[in-house]
Amino acid sequence: MKKIIVLLALITFNMTSAQTKKKQILLVGTFHYANPGLDVAKLNSFDILSDKSQKELEIMSDKIKKFGPDKIFVEWEFNEQADLDKLYNKNTDSLFKNNKNEITQLALRTAKKLNHKKLYGMNLYTSFPYDSLLMSMEKANQKDLLKKSDETKKRNEKDHNERIAKSSLQELMLYYNTKQAENRNIQWYLEVANRAGNPDDFTGASLVSNWYKRNLYMYSLIQKLTESTDNKIMILVGAGHAALIREFIAHDPTFEIVDLSTVLK
Repeated sequence: MKKIIVLLALITFNMTSAQTKKKQILLVGTFHYANPGLDVAKLNSFDILSDKSQKELEIMSDKIKKFGPDKIFVEWEFNEQADLDKLYNKNTDSLFKNNKNEITQLALRTAKKLNHKKLYGMNLYTSFPYDSLLMSMEKANQKDLLKKSDETKKRNEKDHNERIAKSSLQELMLYYNTKQAENRNIQWYLEVANRAGNPDDFTGASLVSNWYKRNLYMYSLIQKLTESTDNKIMILVGAGHAALIREFIAHDPTFEIVDLSTVLK
């Protein structure tokens, strides 16, 4: 009888553990390898097609393969999944030689090694009225805030451009996934943008709320598209998104973060 009770207790414990086991998320914040020039800051390009970078990408993708994500989410428009599927099914040799985007170079490369059938687009664009933000600052005569905004932009440009001149790809990726870098990416929104405008002008708060909304939309898609059979997933996003998504995950008991540094060590 005692053996039966012990056995039932073990089964109950194992079932409870299975139910409460968190899904692991490898959250990878990145700079844009192709640098399309769409961000406010104007950053120098990194030679992602160099032999050195390509070798690093092979090593990085091998290590992520060892981690073994069941799905890989990327910053691609959710409503354009069909185009992402077409990209995924193209000849990889040609893609790796010509397409500089981090989605191709890191996410697609890794997914192919894992024999995944597809990548998952999760981006839903929201407006980012930066020019209107500056106009609101000017109208409110917020000269100090305008100066701070400009100084922050120039400091970020200088820091990135100096780093890419002396750092390897892996060093850059590890830096952009540190707490220091993530905090810097989110700080401008609350320190500068949210303060913009006269008391009855919420252009700044609207821009910030749109930014949060975009990240919440992305996280909502991650939640909805992650299935019960998925134990591990990878999310590849611009570094500016990573700080917010990390915060969302911290308050979602379904998931736990796996730091990039532990995977690439």
